[in-house]
Amino acid sequence: MSTTIVHLVRHGEVHNPERILYGRIPGYHLSSRGHSMAARTAEEFRGHDVTYLAASPLQRTQETAQPFSKVTGLDVAVDKTLIESGNRFEGLRVKGWRSQLWHPQRWPLLRNPLRPSWGEPFEDIADRMMNAVERARQEAEGHEAILVSHQLPIVMVQRSVMGLRLPHAPWNRECDLASVTSLVFQDQGITDIYYSAPAQEI
Repeated sequence: MSTTIVHLVRHGEVHNPERILYGRIPGYHLSSRGHSMAARTAEEFRGHDVTYLAASPLQRTQETAQPFSKVTGLDVAVDKTLIESGNRFEGLRVKGWRSQLWHPQRWPLLRNPLRPSWGEPFEDIADRMMNAVERARQEAEGHEAILVSHQLPIVMVQRSVMGLRLPHAPWNRECDLASVTSLVFQDQGITDIYYSAPAQEI
């Protein structure tokens, strides 16, 4: 029986002075704090038996993956299925009293939060992410793999593995910036899941 661990890492803090929902919009890079977060979390893997490293194609995940590449000595594979979830509110301010979601013209997109009606269905996100996890498991069988992705895609993996309903309240997510969600496989089956946030004090 072989043991394989697939680690899902969320990117570090993004430079976003406009405080918009950037989603898949290109060009959003890490802040200086985000770079420090990525470096701190990467150091946790020094000496680990990591044989596969992949990241979403977006700039913030590619930048987060760089210190992991230095620590592990691995090139970063680009996996498009690790990308941020699709969202039709990209480019808008969506939090607080200045949220642009208060405008009635956008209310039809909010009609079904269980799908959700404003973006990529939860089931589709979960399917593509679990497929990415399985590919990583195969690539690193008997060793460890690191996948650098985004909050909602990682949460979809967490909830799938734990047998929870995919629709959820966003404020109940356990997926901090530069955090690590680790899936332990015995052969092809997941036997454990654990979470850590090495950069939480930065």
